[in-house]
Amino acid sequence: MKQILFSLLVSLFVQPVLAQKNEPVIIATYNLRYNNPGDGINAWPNRKENVKALIRFHEFDIFGTEEGLIDQIKDLAEMEEYAYIGKGRDDGKEAGEHSAIFYRKSRFQLLQSGDFWLSETPEVPGKGWDAKCCNRICSWGEFKDLKTKKKFFFFCVHFDHQGVVARQESGKLMVKKIKEIAKGAPVISVGDFNSTPETEQIQEMQTILRDSYKVTETPPYGPAGTFNAFKFDAPLKWRIDYIFVSPGIRVLKYGVLTDAKDQRYPSDHQPVMIKAIIN
Repeated sequence: MKQILFSLLVSLFVQPVLAQKNEPVIIATYNLRYNNPGDGINAWPNRKENVKALIRFHEFDIFGTEEGLIDQIKDLAEMEEYAYIGKGRDDGKEAGEHSAIFYRKSRFQLLQSGDFWLSETPEVPGKGWDAKCCNRICSWGEFKDLKTKKKFFFFCVHFDHQGVVARQESGKLMVKKIKEIAKGAPVISVGDFNSTPETEQIQEMQTILRDSYKVTETPPYGPAGTFNAFKFDAPLKWRIDYIFVSPGIRVLKYGVLTDAKDQRYPSDHQPVMIKAIIN
């Protein structure tokens, strides 16, 4: 009788606790396409609700965004279950595009956060190397998972689209900064790297992190490519958006989502999503 009671107590109290230690997290990266009125029917006001619906339907727990202007970030913040961090790339406040990180408030506690620029002077806004038009920013945060009690760092970045040297040097800077900031803790690094897998900068990222596409425990879902240019029949060949993870993080599944409405995508990039266990 005592053995039966003991087994019942274990099943009621101990097993749920053990299960929570391995509670999966839904992680994503999503280039929102900046709010450009010239996009016509694909301009942000015509698709913002579709973006929010996609995020909620797929139940993202924590995700990075790229290109969002402050009004777009505030639109997403209307989803009250999420909070966000990240500053504008032009002034370190609200001006310019953001690489903002949204996280589910019921799941994560923000411990610290910061931003740095992809340039020779990363602590202040500015263009780097051969970048011609834009400042580029990386936003990061340290989080505590309230279910598993695990702590981890999350980095969101958008590499330059023109400067070859800027992209190469940005890869080196990301590795340097991740080492400095995370100090060996688990890391998730997401973003639009404007780079295909064979490039020097993507190889550089993999000196300390793993490409989730390559290490998923189930075959990758969806197309390989992540850029559609708002064309429903885009070939989706070029993979330029990534989720990198520390070696200790298990990637249970990986997918490039192709949700559309009336044959229109919610953005000119496909969101990339993984389900992972942070150890």
